[in-house]
Amino acid sequence: MQQSDLHAPDELKAEDWAGEMGVKWLANLDRFESMIAPIGTALLDHAAFKPGEHVLDVGCGGGGTTIAIAQEVGSSGFVTGLDISPVLIQASRTRAEKVHANNTSFICADAATAKLEQAPFDRLFSRFGSMFFGEPKAAFFNLHEMVKLGGKIDLAVWALPKENAWMMEMIGVVRSHIDLPPTEPRAPGPFAYGERDYLREILLSGGFEDAEIIEWIGLLPIGGANASPDDAVRFVMSSMAFASHLAEEDVGLRLRIEKELLALFAQYYKPTSGVMMPAKALLVPAKA
Repeated sequence: MQQSDLHAPDELKAEDWAGEMGVKWLANLDRFESMIAPIGTALLDHAAFKPGEHVLDVGCGGGGTTIAIAQEVGSSGFVTGLDISPVLIQASRTRAEKVHANNTSFICADAATAKLEQAPFDRLFSRFGSMFFGEPKAAFFNLHEMVKLGGKIDLAVWALPKENAWMMEMIGVVRSHIDLPPTEPRAPGPFAYGERDYLREILLSGGFEDAEIIEWIGLLPIGGANASPDDAVRFVMSSMAFASHLAEEDVGLRLRIEKELLALFAQYYKPTSGVMMPAKALLVPAKA
């Protein structure tokens, strides 16, 4: 593999999840969660939680996965949602209260360094919540300290950008109009763990063993299930990290990019399901 294959564009790197990106996620919570629901469901199925288990949901976002796990572990179990974004944690608490998920709690902290009184947990879980650590080996060592010996961690992370047409085709549209400098391979961001050997190295250095990497390959509903091409354009232009590079561009350029994105999404639109684009994620169970 050529090193250039591993370069992700600058707009894919880590964002300020304690601030700007947390606010964007909350503003588009339903669409974000609906968009990645197929992968989240697959990860939950593989995790197969049991009644009575105590679970830590790392990078819980708006609390959707935390509540789903709480239903599986039942009243004898308990789930703690952990996220660095204050606005998402508050939204998660409100959401859990509305559905009477009394076997949940939510903590605003950085999973890379947090020391939780509730630890050790039986299980750790993270749907796209672990790829933004500045020092991933140290962060996973810290996570390892939170789980019981012999406990299990279940992760979902994105495969390499080149294996995710949904992102690269959108980026291709933007790149045809403005220059986007590359970032370093393995830099914190959505696609940081796309290299399988690097992912295994991180887990092993943190104390996790017997990591299995299971490919999830499917279609991702851009902008959420049943979104129209227009809906998808509004979603990506208001919420995806790469859109921030267009904030200072003139209106005419933005309109041209939106028009080309609309044409792209129209190619993938299915009236019964939405804008369905090819995607690949990695589901990763490992033992502490």
